[in-house]
Amino acid sequence: MSQHRGRLIAASLGPGDEGLITRKAWQALQSDALWCYPVRRKGGSSHALGIVQRTELSTPHDAMELVFPMTHDTEVLSRAWARAAAQIVPVLQAGRDVVFLVEGDASTFSTFTYLARFVGQSDVNIVVEIIAGVPSYHAAAASAAIPLAETDDMVAIVPAGYGVAELEHLLPHFDTLVLLKVKPLLDDIIRWLSDNDLLEHAIFIEKAGAPEERMIRNVASLAGETVNYLSLILVRNRNRQRGTMIRGCKKKDGVVENPAFRLSRDKKRAATVKRSAPHGESYDK
Repeated sequence: MSQHRGRLIAASLGPGDEGLITRKAWQALQSDALWCYPVRRKGGSSHALGIVQRTELSTPHDAMELVFPMTHDTEVLSRAWARAAAQIVPVLQAGRDVVFLVEGDASTFSTFTYLARFVGQSDVNIVVEIIAGVPSYHAAAASAAIPLAETDDMVAIVPAGYGVAELEHLLPHFDTLVLLKVKPLLDDIIRWLSDNDLLEHAIFIEKAGAPEERMIRNVASLAGETVNYLSLILVRNRNRQRGTMIRGCKKKDGVVENPAFRLSRDKKRAATVKRSAPHGESYDK
């Protein structure tokens, strides 16, 4: 074992457009470091490797796939992380750097987090370096030509798997909701957007930044459709009640209600009264 350890480097590659690979990640890819890339099953395709393959770089002959199954079973995942760490730790202990290819940015919902943790448990002297990249929601906002935040706006990045009840809880507090991994709950989310008068302020983006990117502004048209796992929805919450701001700090006394929110709230109340009228009558005559 060499006293000099190689570095474990996360090369964040962005969401799919090879033009979004940073110069620092590009330099890491061109070094003599061992490439490692994630796959869901042995011999399967890798979205991260595919990003690099769209460049002029050739995949090194000794590039190593690391298998991380698509599951929520923590025992299965723990075994996969431990197995992957065991594959690369000897390389690092021999003094060679290892570059792990990461789609998007390695600091956000990335398998690299767990890989680095297990590597550190095996050898505390191995240095971990993370090269920042462009997250999918930044690329999606750029493609849609919309801001994620303006001035003092508040932004929430939410895995949609928590369900619409959690979204309902977050809605009053954020001006933008970035809903990730929307595939399993897409129909529920569409109904929730409709109930909150947010459909016209929502944009669906599939495979943001990749050549196959698909953007749908009429989100309601996706009802019943099976979408790709790499899908998200950007929601601009125009109806949020805002506190008045003084030099960037929220004023303690008094809240100014957005007129659009008041109108939306009154429409909901009127619709509720109409539905509750007996014998098919309407109270809003």
